[in-house]
Amino acid sequence: MLGTHSTGKTRLCKHIERELRGHGLAVARTGRLGKRAAQAGLPTMQHHTARSTEWIITQGIADEISAVALGAEGVLAYWHAALEFRRDTAPRLERERLLILAATQLPKYDLLFATVLDEEVPVDTSQVYDPRYRRLVDEHAHRLLADDSIPHQRVTSDPDSQAHAIDVAVQRCLKRALV
Repeated sequence: MLGTHSTGKTRLCKHIERELRGHGLAVARTGRLGKRAAQAGLPTMQHHTARSTEWIITQGIADEISAVALGAEGVLAYWHAALEFRRDTAPRLERERLLILAATQLPKYDLLFATVLDEEVPVDTSQVYDPRYRRLVDEHAHRLLADDSIPHQRVTSDPDSQAHAIDVAVQRCLKRALV
């Protein structure tokens, strides 16, 4: 699941998790990597650096080994957006190293949801968000998916889109559970 902040990723994951548990499937969910990075003293949001991005990707990989979930492309979108927000550029080797690290994880996923920013939906007010940075993350996330031709399903804030995503995830998981 990837998308900019306050686009419904966590809510959608919780709905999918509840449905899967209702079908008797065991579910493991990882996340909160941005908060964990901040607790570790690493820069986040529009202050993301190559170091904080690498920490989040590798911590996500470690979490997956213990459980399952999370996409590295979303972390790269936050970093690219932070660079653009600060009008900065990444050194070529740093950029290539992070892209390769993220690319090693993509084959593990057979289903990827990408939430779409709807600026009419209010943001989580427990955190301070910069609207420009939020739009940049959304743009970079969808650009990364398109540029790399990564198969994904776009999920909007529309209830029908949300319900369809939940149904797709549940059906895919139930099918895999039978194999």
